[in-house]
Amino acid sequence: MLAAAASMVASEGLSALLDLRESPVVSVGQSVIALTPGPIAHAIIEVVGTKDKPLAVASVVVAILLLGAVVGRWWLTRRLAAFALVSLLVVLAAAAVLTRPYASPQGVFAAVAGGFVLVAVLQLLLAPRANAHAAPDASRRTFIRTAALIAVATAVVGGAGQALASRRRRRQTVERARAALRIPARPVEVPAGADLQVAGQQPWLTSNRDFYRIDTALQAPLIDPSEWRLRITGMVDRELTLSYQDLLDRGLTDAWITICCVSNVVGGELIGNTVWGGVPIKSILDEVGIRPGADALLSTSEDGWTCGTPLDALTDGRDALLALTMNGEPLPVPHGFPVRQVVPGLYGYVSATKWVTEWKVTRFDDFEAFWTQRGWGERGPIKTESRIDVPRDGGTVDAGTVTVAGVAWAQHTGVEGVEFRVDGGPWQKARLGAAPSVDTWVQWTADWDAEPGDHAIEARATDATGKPQTDAVADVLPDGATGYPRISVRVS
Repeated sequence: MLAAAASMVASEGLSALLDLRESPVVSVGQSVIALTPGPIAHAIIEVVGTKDKPLAVASVVVAILLLGAVVGRWWLTRRLAAFALVSLLVVLAAAAVLTRPYASPQGVFAAVAGGFVLVAVLQLLLAPRANAHAAPDASRRTFIRTAALIAVATAVVGGAGQALASRRRRRQTVERARAALRIPARPVEVPAGADLQVAGQQPWLTSNRDFYRIDTALQAPLIDPSEWRLRITGMVDRELTLSYQDLLDRGLTDAWITICCVSNVVGGELIGNTVWGGVPIKSILDEVGIRPGADALLSTSEDGWTCGTPLDALTDGRDALLALTMNGEPLPVPHGFPVRQVVPGLYGYVSATKWVTEWKVTRFDDFEAFWTQRGWGERGPIKTESRIDVPRDGGTVDAGTVTVAGVAWAQHTGVEGVEFRVDGGPWQKARLGAAPSVDTWVQWTADWDAEPGDHAIEARATDATGKPQTDAVADVLPDGATGYPRISVRVS
């Protein structure tokens, strides 16, 4: 295991030294994500939420350490098998590197170098034991000293590699480029009456720091805006390539939009609301001209992720944007800098491509995007839902007047009303905050005359067409969870 750790540290250090866009360990992790079946991916996200990326990296590291332990067990008695396993690990790591958008000979070299380090450290550690003439105590002392030295060296090199990686030339270039952008000031003001200022309630405006992030990139792609291009092909009259400056020259439109992940369980937090600034997608599609028969836009991210979006949701006049700003500042790198898609009314897996670099106007019949290959629905309209933020589930409140509050959304339709009920009793109307458009969530609050005991509170929203949120319980697969949010509260 120590040899495997040294191997990974050497590979990561070389990746940082060579300024690779992606290390072999990350490439292996990305390959694991790409091969993970949809139900398993959903189960992982449901359990760990936005901690899925550290978990993915940790899983790869643990797996390599355990395989290193197997190699170590075989080294003295089954040397050929040990070499074969090391060779297999190197081949798999190199293959993972070569299948990524950032494939390079340097990446393969880093993977191969890691294999050589593993073998060299194993030989160094176990050579005394292989010597039949060595005294057991002397062999043990030599091993302990050597292992300690290697452990210290691994820690030092690992720390140096992390420090070097944090100062990668490309990272610095992108950070400087983002800081230097001269996008016109875009002050963000919450619309009057939108935030009800209830203690414990989700703020109406989600900050960039608190905005959820669900994607398949273990490392957010680093793209210099001066190098960014969007290539538009497929069933169009005129192919087009746009630069970042081209988008700026068109002028940016601001829109308050709530976006939600399809993996958001009923009452979940994989949803956020902010003001996005960008170029209307419809204007670009009108410019290239859509040929008859096309019904989908296949978008591709810098890291190779794909997404299929219904064309009618991009051309019906809603605020579908190629977004450059978030909360009045250039997009944060983890949220798609320099450019991402934002489409109200659709779950993110069919609309919100981050780090977007390619569009292909096409037909749903002619492709399968990343998540639809794994069992998710093709078009992904967001369901009408609500959430209870106050009181907290499992909490205790004092008897008397208790505030019940939360948020509700009916994307691109709008929320007409919200109700709550206690212990299956009659529905009671809640008060709604203001909403600037049908594409944002709305806060709601109500007073409850709470009596002592244990109680269950449920909520439901009704959209602008008069259709209430369904009570039918459904999992997030294949196209979003449904049911009433429910919390348990003890009244003292």
